Amino acid sequence: MNDGIKHVGILGGTFDPIHCGHLLAAEQAREQAGLDEVWFMPAHIPPHKTRAGLTPAAARLKMVELAIADHESFRVTDIELLREGPSYTYDTIVQLVAQFPECRFSFIIGGDMVEILPKWHRYEELRRLVRFIGLARPGSVVDQADPADDRPGTINHQAPLEDVTFVQMPIWDISSTLIRAKAAAGQSIRYLVPREVERYIKENRIYE
Repeated sequence: MNDGIKHVGILGGTFDPIHCGHLLAAEQAREQAGLDEVWFMPAHIPPHKTRAGLTPAAARLKMVELAIADHESFRVTDIELLREGPSYTYDTIVQLVAQFPECRFSFIIGGDMVEILPKWHRYEELRRLVRFIGLARPGSVVDQADPADDRPGTINHQAPLEDVTFVQMPIWDISSTLIRAKAAAGQSIRYLVPREVERYIKENRIYE
């Protein structure tokens, strides 16, 4: 896009740890949706939700910084980590729009999340501030002609379709949970996370 506005995609998550699937999703969204940049946004986890072994925010932020260091269009924002209390997407986007008026924001979500968008906090207001980029995996059917279609594999759209731009996402069956378990068991996580992230996890014994 070349309209004088910076088009930015936001990819949120706990990133505990960030892995190559996150990076792949960000790159596919950047290229297919015509984004100038993708900002990774580590989520704030309130103290009352702390679980045993939860990685501190500073370490999760550092792993994201290491993972994206070699990509000229990837950034990280700590906006949610600095906010106290529960963080709603609406509150975050309002703050980003006010802070960066030169940017137009898109929020990157899994294709399976599209159908529950109307249940998000203050969704009707949120949809006026941001577009959504849905990651559609191979084998899923995104039927935009008939929102009532409930065939197996079809996303049943309750959200207005003009709110969502779909991009194709290669199948990548990987999760942060799997990586934490492998690291805790002393197994290899090579190629599941970027090399610098793997080194950081080992040197700091993050998941032991």
